[in-house]
Amino acid sequence: MVDEETKTPAETLKTKNMANGHVWLLGAGPGDPDLITWRGVLLLGKAEVVLHDALSHPELLQLCPQAEIIDVGKRFGQRATPQEVITNKLIELASQGKVVVRLKGGDPFMFARGSEEALALADANISFDIVPGVTSAIAASAFAGIPLTHRDASSSVTFITGSDKRGKEWSPEAWKKLATATGTICIYMGIRRIEAIAQAVMDGGRSPDTPAAVVRWGARPQQETLVAPLKEIAQRVHEAGLRSPAIIIIGEVVELRKKLRWYDKRTLFAKRVLVARPAHQAAETCRALRERSAAPVVCPAIEILPSPSPDEFRHAVKNARLFDWVVFTSANGVRAFFREVEAAGLDARVFGAARIAVIGPKTAEALKTYGLRADLCARKFVAESLVLDLLDSKEQPQKLLLARAQEARDVLPETLAQAGVDVTVVAAYQTRIVSGEKAAILRKAVESQVDVVLLTSSSMVSSLVHALGDDALTLLAKKIVVCIGPITAKTAKDFGVLVHVEASIYTVEGALDALEEYLAN
Repeated sequence: MVDEETKTPAETLKTKNMANGHVWLLGAGPGDPDLITWRGVLLLGKAEVVLHDALSHPELLQLCPQAEIIDVGKRFGQRATPQEVITNKLIELASQGKVVVRLKGGDPFMFARGSEEALALADANISFDIVPGVTSAIAASAFAGIPLTHRDASSSVTFITGSDKRGKEWSPEAWKKLATATGTICIYMGIRRIEAIAQAVMDGGRSPDTPAAVVRWGARPQQETLVAPLKEIAQRVHEAGLRSPAIIIIGEVVELRKKLRWYDKRTLFAKRVLVARPAHQAAETCRALRERSAAPVVCPAIEILPSPSPDEFRHAVKNARLFDWVVFTSANGVRAFFREVEAAGLDARVFGAARIAVIGPKTAEALKTYGLRADLCARKFVAESLVLDLLDSKEQPQKLLLARAQEARDVLPETLAQAGVDVTVVAAYQTRIVSGEKAAILRKAVESQVDVVLLTSSSMVSSLVHALGDDALTLLAKKIVVCIGPITAKTAKDFGVLVHVEASIYTVEGALDALEEYLAN
């Protein structure tokens, strides 16, 4: 028997689901999707229904493709889902035996309605769990380089909202009492009343020269941080046009930002980078961009489709053991191959004694997810390098299976064939250029929503240019174009695209390193 305390969240979730419905009040964190807890990731992957707020990052919803998604976000000044409707929906879904995740921005118990929802669930005899999240004030201050406490500057901190339970303003007397009662004051949802709040805090005895800061969209690449003395902060905010969502921080700790500022000092901070890969394949690239404070804009130029010759591909997969080498040129090819393996009721033994070669570390990583390691990974992540490495290997290929995209270049099979290798080429998948509404969305993104275009393959270059249509070169000429390597760069130049950055290490990280160097210079 498994002790309840030793179960993983996923196991607990499954157990609860087998009995009755259950609600998880889950903190989504402040903005950066990577700041959600690991427990939250597991729960989203098992949920049947997810009700999410407006401020929870949309990328988190990619963690729950199996779930019904319901948007119950509330935005100031806009039509919102009433709280009683949300609460009733939670009770209704749980009463139907559903496993429900209520995904709330920040932390569910910090100036959110999580406690009210939990009380309603308790009254309705619905079981629930609380999963904490990183609250926005903690994240915004950290990403702005402002510690909320410091032994020499502040030993206490107060969190407060800009209005009371009924949305009414706190009285000046309340702010005056708070003014000198604590070292650091963090104010949620107070940007609309910042002038009155600042004045009341000064009237309460806090020095007009006390450092103050406003952090908007904390922990996101669009973060804005404004610092000024308390007596000037309201005017500076109005001049800058800062609006919600924002956190106000008042206290001597704000002064430490001069030395501790880190997030918005990075070279790629706030740079909007087009990621033209299909959304389900863009997660790692987006994470790499966010780690450098950049803002990924996912807008696919191509769609990944099944093999155009499914019978031929299926036959090749089932007979992989008859080859001495099997070659994959992309993670897409690996995934397509193993979908066929699974559909046929087979496993990794389908390779028999065949060796496996790949182009690039990402393809090798995709292979590892199926419990296999590549026998050969091209020293340079292009087809030309893989050909040389194969022909130089101790076990030179005699009969080789190449599983690739239908539209891939022919340099690899043609060169190997010229060297006397018996090459069988199968289309593991095909790509299709986006059109119609998807192409219009892509065009709008390139036209007005991005600063940088990241090109990671020749096929992406071709697809992007064709999807953008007649104005492709004009649109791209206004952006910084980054190519992952010389082959991709050559394709771009052949189309007439101006290439600003060409990576010397043919990976996304290498491309971003090259972009940072370009911008720094």
